[in-house]
Amino acid sequence: MEIETSARLHLSLIDLNGLEGRLDGGIGITLEKPSLKMECLETNDDTIVEFNENISLSNKEIYESKILEAAQKIKEYLKIETDYSLKINETYQIHHGLGLGTQLALSTAKLISSLNHVNLNGYELAKIIQRGGTSGIGVHSFDKGGLIVDGGHKKSVKKDYLPSSASKVSPPPLLARYDFPEDWDIILVTPKISQGASGNEEINIFQSYSPININDVERICYLTLMKLMPSVLEVDIDSFGDSVKKIQSIGFKKIERDLQDSKINNLLKNMDDIGIPCVGMSSFGPTCFGITDSLSNKLKKELRDIAGNNTDICFTKGKNHGAIIKE
Repeated sequence: MEIETSARLHLSLIDLNGLEGRLDGGIGITLEKPSLKMECLETNDDTIVEFNENISLSNKEIYESKILEAAQKIKEYLKIETDYSLKINETYQIHHGLGLGTQLALSTAKLISSLNHVNLNGYELAKIIQRGGTSGIGVHSFDKGGLIVDGGHKKSVKKDYLPSSASKVSPPPLLARYDFPEDWDIILVTPKISQGASGNEEINIFQSYSPININDVERICYLTLMKLMPSVLEVDIDSFGDSVKKIQSIGFKKIERDLQDSKINNLLKNMDDIGIPCVGMSSFGPTCFGITDSLSNKLKKELRDIAGNNTDICFTKGKNHGAIIKE
């Protein structure tokens, strides 16, 4: 059995203040690529993780640990002792702001549950394997694709400011899901610098900089509801870009951006200067993105010129469906 899912952009968390009794909330976009493709079959040996011979990674142990942890949790839930061989046939870099950790874990749990004829959706699987404890973008993208807005967590359930890697509460509810405009192109630009914050470093950042000023939270809510969401429905790239730019200049996203290597914000400024209507950084980076409805050859050349040699560039689209599983 094989599954195919893909990366997501995380535009911003909404509320790291909690004045009205909720924390977190998120805004994100499902991407067509880069993709994750995994296959799974029963084995008589221990559960193992394999990689296609064409995949070259220096940190395979991180991928393995996330897959094996998810496999153990779903096996315990299903009350089975069967072992599995899980093989990654296509993947992308972890801790680069594209949400791979959640996709690895959900894909593992979906494959094993499906092989046991148990039909669980992404939200149910995430509760079992304890993903989505801060942002629900990856969980809902796995299920439905599109542009996602999630509603965060009650403070009675989640009592502290923590990233998803350290929060074991259930995923947040889905507030809104829209098809992402098919005519909009998405550009991923990833400088070859240190990976985004993770682990204890990420926990310390959440603890040190929260709570966020309530005025910023209110502004993010207003921009999301009254500009970003309508602009997707009306296919208004300029309004969408302006809303993302303003949202990324305040609140916790501003902190994430301020903590980056200077190359990140210089790159984003240069992307804005060459006329890309929407630019930003996904999660803790280092992946930056541009969104446009006019991806000309001239723009591609200018982008490559400003990005330089030590940068990976990927051209993609939004994806309006969830993971695909094949027998």
